[in-house]
Amino acid sequence: MRVPLSWLREYVDLPATETGRDVQAKLVAVGLEVETVEQIGAGLKGPLVVGKVLTIEELEGFKKPIRFCTVDVGTANGTGEPQEIVCGARNFAVGDKVVVVLPGAVLPGDFAIAARKTYGKTSHGMICSTDELGMGDDGTHGIIVLPPEHEVGTDAIELLQLVDEVLDIAVTPDRGYCLSMRGVARETAIAYGLPLRDPALLDVPAPNAYGYPVKISDPIGCSRFTARTVVGLQPEARSPIWMQRRLQKAGMRPISLAVDVTNYVMLELGQPLHAYDRTRIDGPIGVRRAEQGEKLTTLDGTVRVLDAADLVITDNRGPIGLAGVMGGANTEIADAAEGTHTTEVVIEAAHFDAISIARTARRHKLASEASKRFERGVDPQAAAAAAQRTVDLLVLLAGGTAEAGVTEVSAPSGPRTITMAADHPDKVAGVAYGRETVVRRLQEVGCDVYGQDELLVTAPSWRPDLNEPNDLAEEVIRLEGYENLPSTLPTPPSGRGLTDRQRLHRRVGRALAGAGYVEALNYPFTGEAVLDQLGLDADDARRRTVKLVNPLSDEEPSLRTTLLPGLLGALRRNDGRGSHDLALFETGLVFRPTGQETKPVRLPVDRRPSDEEIASLDAALPRQPRRAAVVLAGAREQAGWWGKGRPADWADSVEAARAIAREAGVDLTVRADQHAPWHPGRCAALYVTVNGEETLFGHAGELHPRVIKELHLPERTCAMEVELDVLEQAVDGALQAPRISTFPVATQDVALVVDQDVPAADVEHALREGAGELLESLRLFDVFTGEQIGAGRKSLAYALRFRAADRTLTVDEASAARDAAVALAAERTGAVLRGA
Repeated sequence: MRVPLSWLREYVDLPATETGRDVQAKLVAVGLEVETVEQIGAGLKGPLVVGKVLTIEELEGFKKPIRFCTVDVGTANGTGEPQEIVCGARNFAVGDKVVVVLPGAVLPGDFAIAARKTYGKTSHGMICSTDELGMGDDGTHGIIVLPPEHEVGTDAIELLQLVDEVLDIAVTPDRGYCLSMRGVARETAIAYGLPLRDPALLDVPAPNAYGYPVKISDPIGCSRFTARTVVGLQPEARSPIWMQRRLQKAGMRPISLAVDVTNYVMLELGQPLHAYDRTRIDGPIGVRRAEQGEKLTTLDGTVRVLDAADLVITDNRGPIGLAGVMGGANTEIADAAEGTHTTEVVIEAAHFDAISIARTARRHKLASEASKRFERGVDPQAAAAAAQRTVDLLVLLAGGTAEAGVTEVSAPSGPRTITMAADHPDKVAGVAYGRETVVRRLQEVGCDVYGQDELLVTAPSWRPDLNEPNDLAEEVIRLEGYENLPSTLPTPPSGRGLTDRQRLHRRVGRALAGAGYVEALNYPFTGEAVLDQLGLDADDARRRTVKLVNPLSDEEPSLRTTLLPGLLGALRRNDGRGSHDLALFETGLVFRPTGQETKPVRLPVDRRPSDEEIASLDAALPRQPRRAAVVLAGAREQAGWWGKGRPADWADSVEAARAIAREAGVDLTVRADQHAPWHPGRCAALYVTVNGEETLFGHAGELHPRVIKELHLPERTCAMEVELDVLEQAVDGALQAPRISTFPVATQDVALVVDQDVPAADVEHALREGAGELLESLRLFDVFTGEQIGAGRKSLAYALRFRAADRTLTVDEASAARDAAVALAAERTGAVLRGA
């Protein structure tokens, strides 16, 4: 809802010094989402005046029509002489009143005006259009032609209300009353503690038997219908400038007087209205549900096939409008610009069922200003006042005559009353407001309140969202200020903190972030196309997916079975935007159906489901293991004065898995493997020990070149994905902090020669086992191949650190441990001590 500040001041006497930013702060404090404050006319500087076109000379010899005009601007130019102006527009004639900007002025966009020579003439200023003045669309797409009554030389900045502030409010579904100036003005008056001039307080004549005949066949869909008739409208009558400008500032385009008046009243009071050309209505107006397959041509020129659930307005011929959404073309107000005129109108002000209107608007993909308001709730008591306000404006501005007949058909209804303890808001907020404050705040929003300790509250007709005590408590709390609520952190009972599983997941995330990875949260949806791009075999378990009945996208109808597609998509997007050195990670659930899932049961809503019902629902769910994954591309270490840097490679992805395993205190075993989507020669299978057996933990390495090409990824992109549930099973009790020995370390280096196909992990495992308890750490620091070693052989150099907790090791003890390690490695892997 766009709210011009100048219009808002008509209903609330705001201090003259209050700016749009000040009002924004006040409205935000009472719970309205004021997104922006637009400064209309910012930077505009005169002189900008009303002028009268005296002569027009058509200039020949140019590619487009050019006119050389003389315009009377009075004394605004300091000489009183006609102003010479070159203009290319053609929608004005001699004698028309136009808006002229003179040299020295500045238009919106910091466009300075000066005399300049163009098309062989000197133009001293400019004749303005709405676009050039930042007024918005008026439908003409040409020069502003003013009504003849405006005097030459009048200040056009004030006349056209070119300087203003507009508050753009995002109205939530429960605040439908704020889709009107009346609703926003009420909130503003409350926020400032000022009185409200309610525009709906009008003298409305009582219904009588002389009004236009109306028959409602569906009182649930239409609970109220008011009809008024105005005749004798002057065909030449135009919407006044002040009305056009208010509509434009509110985001609507002026069309014709009758239509503009209904739109203006809708913005003012929040009640959608519709005006019918009475000469085009055949018989009484009716309200009913459509017959299946009926057709209606709406005002936008579209022929719509109606559904039996649609609520329609009818006459003797059939539907003439979609109730609460859009009128029909067969009763449209005539457009004077096309040479036709409407002199008699029937005004409709009705109240329609919110759910019915919302479904019709979505069914026909036809959202309108009217449907938006009916969906959020319209004040049913405002219909008569809105119809009267429309009648008054048509009589005043179009010279019409209001007929004496007043039609009002309404279904019986009573006020909504809510019983609430006076201290209920205190209990909800944890603040002692007191009865007087509660009653005062509820009365400010329009409630009638009676009672002492137990309050009987009658909600106002414009607040359909107030239905229970908590709704009333929210009103008190927001008006007293959310910022005044105390902030108290809850104290959990002892032993109710994070579980071991939660702590592990948090440590994993912190470890990856500390290693330079950036967390990316992706949608958990996937499609067959990306699984094909990953090169997965037809029988790969990752192709068995859970398909959604109502997916957000038809291209991604399934729940993910791996984290890689989302992460690789994020890496591709970032690389395409110029970030080439990337390291991303994600932890989250994947969904792996086993084929043993049962059909879910429909749980009851009138009671808590039984344990058996909850268990049957759990049995219908797929397995949902939690995983962690990383992707890398570009430089892993940046170049600089400290060195050349280096690119990310498969070893970095393996190291990411090691970092995760270290957080759980688990040893990781790495072996060569072939597994899509990784490169068959640069893929590592990752194992941890669970209950004494090696269990696959995940995979890491460089992606296959075909996958990189299919997904448009950077060259040599690497990835790692592991299952955290397996890691959790591998944890043996609480994580133990390392012992700090006070005794020195003894370091022994060994270089072992093995066959080329012997995994370094097997050699390392044998060294660890053979060294025994004295081994503190073991690190592979060199791999060498060459003629000195022999064909098909490689040298692995390890640094072994030995330390005892209770003594300083002797050289003999350290050497003995080293020899034992080498002996076991020789036995198991055929390793030979290099140089021996």
